[in-house]
Amino acid sequence: MAARVVEQAVAALRAGQPVVLPTDTVYGLCADPHRAEPVQRLYELKGRAAKQPSALVAADLETLFKWVPELRGRAILPGPFTLILPNPAKRYPWLTGDRPDTIGVRVPELYGPGRAVLDAVGAMAATSANLPGEPDPRTLDEVPPEIREACGALVDGGELPGTPSTVVDLTGPEPIVVREGAVPAEEALARLGALA
Repeated sequence: MAARVVEQAVAALRAGQPVVLPTDTVYGLCADPHRAEPVQRLYELKGRAAKQPSALVAADLETLFKWVPELRGRAILPGPFTLILPNPAKRYPWLTGDRPDTIGVRVPELYGPGRAVLDAVGAMAATSANLPGEPDPRTLDEVPPEIREACGALVDGGELPGTPSTVVDLTGPEPIVVREGAVPAEEALARLGALA
């Protein structure tokens, strides 16, 4: 059964359809990141403004470097972080919102069917599978019905921690925690400092 759900999710993503997947933090609404149309559909479904960015989520660091080669050396990943990094080539403009010279990236620590899907597709665009202003979903049942009904596949990973990733902006002279999430701000900055 799990293998069939994974196959459905991979096929849906490759066909340009949105999919709900478990991540290492909350349930994510995911789409093929390599084309504008699937990402635009994701934004419409979530009710997300086009000026807001979404993360490029990669299966591993090697895959991330393949798609965004400027990012080498970011050893804080994998983990429950979204890193906002310089994007000098202005790659993936449909993911960057109103800051085309930056890009948010994630390499989650995944297990089970979510890992199988991400490994198969390599990378995806992802945002939390909720509507603006609503809580981040910890279970598949907490994903709004209108999102579930519009997706090409739903992957159940059980109950998740429910706290979104910690977002750190690394585009300036010093790291700035934009959103404190699964990792406290102080710990995130300490881990980054240890890599300097």
